[in-house]
Amino acid sequence: MDHSEIDKLDQMLRGRPKALATAQRRLAYDALGSLFPPAPDVRMQPVIAGGVPAEWTTTDAADGRSVLMYLHGGGYVYGSLDSHRHLASELGRAAGAKALALDYRRAPEAPFPAALDDALAAYKWLLDGGTPAHSIALAGDSAGAGLAVCLMVRLRELGLPQPTCAFLMSPWTDMKAAGESFNCNAARDPVVSRELILFCAQQYLGEGAADTPLASPIRADLRGIAPLTIFVGSTETMLDDSVQLARAAGLADVPVRLEIWPGMFHIWPTYHQMLGEGRRALGVAGGIIRQALDRGVA
Repeated sequence: MDHSEIDKLDQMLRGRPKALATAQRRLAYDALGSLFPPAPDVRMQPVIAGGVPAEWTTTDAADGRSVLMYLHGGGYVYGSLDSHRHLASELGRAAGAKALALDYRRAPEAPFPAALDDALAAYKWLLDGGTPAHSIALAGDSAGAGLAVCLMVRLRELGLPQPTCAFLMSPWTDMKAAGESFNCNAARDPVVSRELILFCAQQYLGEGAADTPLASPIRADLRGIAPLTIFVGSTETMLDDSVQLARAAGLADVPVRLEIWPGMFHIWPTYHQMLGEGRRALGVAGGIIRQALDRGVA
């Protein structure tokens, strides 16, 4: 681990303005797309996936058979194709798959269950277009990672086939923000506070309850969903969201792999262009996803 890289990023993240209006925060989040552009060999193609604006990103590493369906983070309020293109495309490269990133509707303009409905529509679009479920892997970060779990629960409820696996980075799984790590890591996490999480939860849920299973998947029946791989940083306030998800999945007999990366903060692979541990995480995750996709096709 290069501590100089960590210190530089920690300083950058702590230096960002905290109290911004939603529109300003969205612009600041999207600015990641300018700060971290996709690699020069990434090919981009806009598409409407089951009525949902989306984007294919492809590199020469894609095998032509496999799809990584990517759900961006941002608390269901922020984030976009622009903010996450560099992350989705590089994870797709590492997994040897085409990446389909969704521009799902955001709160408060489109509260729960709009994001879930969009994810379901896009997944069904892939199936209807001839992509078998065993050739699809789900991936997401933060809210998008929690959304991926909720999508798999909804697929099971509807009797639709599960993807081959799901890779989750720093998943947000508890709308109540009840984890003790919000206290233990409050001073160590330069990205996420309980105040921000509760604000985003209120924006997303509106009048809905925070323990709604399809919004807080640690409270959902996880039986029968696809295997999970969870990467989370040790310094995150949301660490317990991952630990509790892994526990809930294990109790439901879902294969789950939880990795807690020492010294890492929320969604550190986002900064892979500046951070060696981010590149390493994408490489490890890509290998896990690729193996799962290969097993599904075999």
